Amino acid sequence: MQKIVVIGGSAGSIDALKVILNGLPPDFPAAVLVVVHVGARHSVLPSLLSRSASLPVRHAAQGELIVPGEVLVAPPDLHLTVAVDGERRFAQLSRGPKENHARPAIDPLFRSAAAACGTDAIAVVLSGFLDDGSVGLQAIKARGGVAVVQDPQDAEVPDMPANALQHAAVDLVRRTADIASTLVALLQREQVAPDNEPQDWIAVENRMFDEGAAMKELDQIGSRTALTCPECGGAIWEIRHAQPLRYRCHTGHAFTARVLEALQVGEAEEALWAAVRALHEQEQLYREMHRKLQQGDAAVDYLHKAEQAAVHAQLLRDMIATRMQNVPL
Repeated sequence: MQKIVVIGGSAGSIDALKVILNGLPPDFPAAVLVVVHVGARHSVLPSLLSRSASLPVRHAAQGELIVPGEVLVAPPDLHLTVAVDGERRFAQLSRGPKENHARPAIDPLFRSAAAACGTDAIAVVLSGFLDDGSVGLQAIKARGGVAVVQDPQDAEVPDMPANALQHAAVDLVRRTADIASTLVALLQREQVAPDNEPQDWIAVENRMFDEGAAMKELDQIGSRTALTCPECGGAIWEIRHAQPLRYRCHTGHAFTARVLEALQVGEAEEALWAAVRALHEQEQLYREMHRKLQQGDAAVDYLHKAEQAAVHAQLLRDMIATRMQNVPL
């Protein structure tokens, strides 16, 4: 079967993508599937990339045949994955559960390409924050594919490439300018399938993503924790022996520990600001009650309560400021 190239990036990756696609020849004999963390907002990414590419670039369409020489980009708020029917591969779009707080996310694309294409898959991780793509590269390698990572020193945001290098058996590290020629060379290289049997975690996580899996299946690859999913509030499983440390809930949301930490920091900050708001409103209420009564013990008591609420609100503001100074960006 034909080889397939899957590329994932986030912040700082668009310029790198332009360079890579500009370097691919018009007769590039593989399909290229791209996920960038564009979220749900309107995206003109295909038109931006088209200006630099000799290959046609467009948003992927549900169920379309994946053919060599075309670049398919994940549309906003839709995961892009690879489905297979015999010898044919298709683009699968879904508004499935977010992974690493992203939709589209990189890990589902890489994981599906690993399952559908095996040794024919070549995956590339580009610039971005946190560590989406690292686990997907593990799946690519487990099924005999090739893992390529942008040199972190060459990346605008080095987190994703650096974490991929730390947690996956990366084959090649390349500067942006050299990735296109590397991909051309890799298409000529035959990969040998790994001796080990396909790993169960890939199949289980793909099922969870596609259709949901029973909790007993999560028990096969992880252990329940006391944590709750920041996306849906469901129970969370810690994936067993995972590097990086990561979690899944039974509805399909998935997080590395770094992403979960970032989301929990955000939740805690929102809760603290909600408390500040409540104290401000309480202060205003007490001051209004004091104004209405004007005099007497009750009026004095309300004024005291208003002043206490103002002090407590300021204490919370100071706490938030101190807390956010210690949060890594």
